[in-house]
Amino acid sequence: MDWETAGQKRLLDINELEEIRHAAYDNAKIYKEKTKKWHDRKILPKDFQPGQQVLLFNSRLKLFPGKLKSRWSGPFIITHVSTHGAITIKSPQDDNEFKVNGQRLKLYMGAHVERDRAAMSLRDA
Repeated sequence: MDWETAGQKRLLDINELEEIRHAAYDNAKIYKEKTKKWHDRKILPKDFQPGQQVLLFNSRLKLFPGKLKSRWSGPFIITHVSTHGAITIKSPQDDNEFKVNGQRLKLYMGAHVERDRAAMSLRDA
């Protein structure tokens, strides 16, 4: 057994492992960049304007939500849009204003709905 050649082979093996590790790191970096580009392409930009009606996502509805209970509440009316993504919304029922993250909102596409309850007699029908 020659110690000199064994030491040289050991150094070559260590260098080869370092090259493999760097190649794996580069491949992971390329994969992450491609995945991010694909994901960002699927995201639609949200441009909110004051006066629009929006729905608010309720992320705290995790404990016993019920099968048919929606996680979206509203509609709310936008009063102010900040440049950094914070949006001030107002509830039409009690005129409370509060700030929310713009990612928790989506445009309300429905028509104006009257929230007053009406009674109907079933005997006449």
